[in-house]
Amino acid sequence: MKLPNQHLATVDRRKVVEYLLNPAHPDNGGKARFFATLGFSLDTVEPLIDALRSMAAVTEVAAHVESVHGDKYVVDGLLPVHTGAGPGRIVRTIWAIDRGTSVPRLVTAYPHEE
Repeated sequence: MKLPNQHLATVDRRKVVEYLLNPAHPDNGGKARFFATLGFSLDTVEPLIDALRSMAAVTEVAAHVESVHGDKYVVDGLLPVHTGAGPGRIVRTIWAIDRGTSVPRLVTAYPHEE
């Protein structure tokens, strides 16, 4: 199964800038360092957003959980290296479709335990 309405998937730019790529964020847990190893930084926010959306569009859902707030989907996929050579890394992304909406939004992304 694919992420429902994956063509509408949104990635909040602030989430990427202030959380995923921000090494000073107290809950970042090393995500900024991980994404930096793939060539993503505050100078390459849009390419990371595009890569996450593309991954969600073509990758199968690994898990789906329903809650009173809506549906959450786990999508594990290959995030390619943005700069330089390399095979990329498997990333786990969590997407939510809030109750009453049909648009998936990125909740978080982090390295998948390979």
